[in-house]
Amino acid sequence: MKNAILIHGTCDKDEYFDGQYPSLSNSHWFPWLQKQLLVKSIHTDTPEMPDAHTPEYDKWKTEFERFDVNKNTSLVGHSCGGGFLLRWLSENPILVDKVILVAPWFDPERDKTTDFFNFQIDREVINRANKFQIFVSNDDEQDILDSVKTIKQKIVDINIRYFEGMGHFTEGEMRRKDFPALLEELLK
Repeated sequence: MKNAILIHGTCDKDEYFDGQYPSLSNSHWFPWLQKQLLVKSIHTDTPEMPDAHTPEYDKWKTEFERFDVNKNTSLVGHSCGGGFLLRWLSENPILVDKVILVAPWFDPERDKTTDFFNFQIDREVINRANKFQIFVSNDDEQDILDSVKTIKQKIVDINIRYFEGMGHFTEGEMRRKDFPALLEELLK
């Protein structure tokens, strides 16, 4: 049975604790994408990663590993969630169906994390998925563009899909709550 797991990114402390903002797993295009996959009979989980304002890898790993990851699983990670998935997949040589990293982030300056991204990217990780792709926009922040460059240097054959004017693929920068291009890639 096909399944998908969508991993959100991080936020600042004010947003995390402010009741006017939805939880990160219910922000931006996550609810729309989950619904679209569910109606296509793809069981989809959007776990709420603990303490997203101060991410700790071991806590995220524990939460993520509650879910079934196998050769029929599609994984989507946004920002820090993309960096998390790349680390987890580099350290856990498991076969999956698809991996799409949306604006993956590795905190190049270590402004927000300490050891969250202390790992070596496994150059063979791309061979353990039927599809392994990055989505990045030309107008995202420099640390995202630097993160994508780092991935490309380690995984030379990775497929990168470039967008224009989508920023960090958030609802505010995309000016929409859906993400048809992402859904299309997941359903191919």
